[in-house]
Amino acid sequence: MRGTVQDRTSGNEGKPTGRFPGVSTAADGLTNGEETPAPARCPRAVLRPAGHSGAHRKVSRMRVLVVEDEPMLADAIAEWLRGRAHAVDLAYDGAAALERVGVVDYDVIVLDRDLPRVHGDDVCREVVAAETSVRVLMLTAAAEVTDRVEGLGLGADDYLVKPFAFAELAARVLALGRRSRPAAPPVLCRAGLTLDQARAEVFRGSRYVPLSKKEFAVLAELLRAEGAAVSAEQLLEKVWDENADPFTGAVRLAVLKLRRKLGEPPLVETVTGVGYRIP
Repeated sequence: MRGTVQDRTSGNEGKPTGRFPGVSTAADGLTNGEETPAPARCPRAVLRPAGHSGAHRKVSRMRVLVVEDEPMLADAIAEWLRGRAHAVDLAYDGAAALERVGVVDYDVIVLDRDLPRVHGDDVCREVVAAETSVRVLMLTAAAEVTDRVEGLGLGADDYLVKPFAFAELAARVLALGRRSRPAAPPVLCRAGLTLDQARAEVFRGSRYVPLSKKEFAVLAELLRAEGAAVSAEQLLEKVWDENADPFTGAVRLAVLKLRRKLGEPPLVETVTGVGYRIP
């Protein structure tokens, strides 16, 4: 089903703005230069760089598949979700979607209903029949109540009518992702580290540690493992999307940068032949 990307301006070619143009999709830092309070848990005397804040954005990385036959809309949705630190793959028809679902453990699928090759309804049925934990957000231009009821009856977990605000779609994806896996504590603490997922902040002791999105996501996965080793393959699947080349050393480079920023003594250990851990 054809959708429209709303509110593009001449100064933002190629960037989805939806109805909430103030949300950044920049891929580097997680902060925007405003003052925020200290984390609510793992309290400590916090020293921040002047003007620092991460409160504008909630971060909870998920692996998301966007299935939409309108390339411009699909790419805009993907860029918006990547701006929220999610790993996003794309499929432009139902057959490609089923191929990806068969090999990747997604948290959420954003599924257009009217797809070529394999209809979105059939994709939804296949996903539901597989009895996995993935959640389905169905997109359609059909706004009638009967259409929404029919879509939910197929097994979709949520339903969004086009045209929509990108911010609302991102909020629904986040809500569905919380249902697809056990909820992680909002603040992760280990070995003197505090990672606040709501504020997108990391502290070592009282020292604020500025991280890129990828570094933040890698650290979060290591902390969630609670001392167990996490393989490079697991990190690649959770933090990067399908365009990442597993032979480029992206995970090793991200861990190297993370170690440097966390400082001495080293916190991230390499477990030979297994992966990485924070003991």
